[in-house]
Amino acid sequence: MKDMHEVFTMFKNEFPSINDAHEALGREIHDKGGPLPEKCRWLIKVAVSAASNHGRALETHIARARQAGATDGEIMHALLLIVQTTGFPTFMEAYSVFKKKI
Repeated sequence: MKDMHEVFTMFKNEFPSINDAHEALGREIHDKGGPLPEKCRWLIKVAVSAASNHGRALETHIARARQAGATDGEIMHALLLIVQTTGFPTFMEAYSVFKKKI
């Protein structure tokens, strides 16, 4: 997948070995960390990045969830699940990221 954010491309160019190690860890955890199906893993990442208020990660995770077959309804459900835990303002930030990417 092409980088969605220019700053990430800049980081990869400036620190290639750190980026490679970071990506290897991410692949190891995502692909071999447990039995959850691909789409479910990306929906969890959508919720976690939304709850953490990490907008760039959320944009990427929404795109990856869609590539894994998640529907907009499933992504929206993952976002709604954070309301009671992280609060409505945090949800609204995530919701705005989701809506601009539709």
